[in-house]
Amino acid sequence: MKIEFLGHSCFLLEGSKKVLFDPYLSGNPLAAKKTEEIQVDYILVSHGHGDHLGDTIAIAKKNDATVVCVNELGYYLEQQGVTTQRMHIGGKSEIDGLKIKLTPAWHGSGICVEGKDAFSYVGPPCGFLVWLDGFCFYFAGDTGLFGDMEKIIGRYQIDVAFLPIGDWYTMGPDDAVLATNWLQPDTVVPMHYNTFDVIQQNGALFKAEIENKMDTRCVLLEPGQSFML
Repeated sequence: MKIEFLGHSCFLLEGSKKVLFDPYLSGNPLAAKKTEEIQVDYILVSHGHGDHLGDTIAIAKKNDATVVCVNELGYYLEQQGVTTQRMHIGGKSEIDGLKIKLTPAWHGSGICVEGKDAFSYVGPPCGFLVWLDGFCFYFAGDTGLFGDMEKIIGRYQIDVAFLPIGDWYTMGPDDAVLATNWLQPDTVVPMHYNTFDVIQQNGALFKAEIENKMDTRCVLLEPGQSFML
């Protein structure tokens, strides 16, 4: 299983299926790939903000890929000609050997529609638990720290957790350390930091804090870098 970081909160899992999270590439100054370079089977979108919904529509249409997201966002994407699998928080589905469960995320979600001054609401934000090829992944999405990470999500044996550390819009490093302690994943990968000035963080300090306090490996990735499970 290959895990590639494409920038911001965008990751590509390459196993028996290719699964892409939150493909913000166009307009991302640190993106490692262009939209037309992506080959994928499924796209998982945590919420409607532009730095997460990103290039979902273009990539989904090019690859005839299915987008997995909350119900309201799915309706919007279907109106744009995209195939979706609409779910909601707490729900679980399994298709083609890929199992997905939607988890809570404390954030917002909306789309700035061209020609309108306000955001259009597209349902609540979410995270994802994903099981593929014998591995369990937790993609937190944009979220603050919340206690159910320990009570609900932490009951699963997580191989890799993707957690935001940027602060300002999401958890900062201190809260992400606590979340890691609650979740007890084998590996944690920080995300949603250093893309913009307001979310600048020192990933090396986060890594040291994790690995000095618990039996979890912290993998720091620059856009374009990857690691194997």
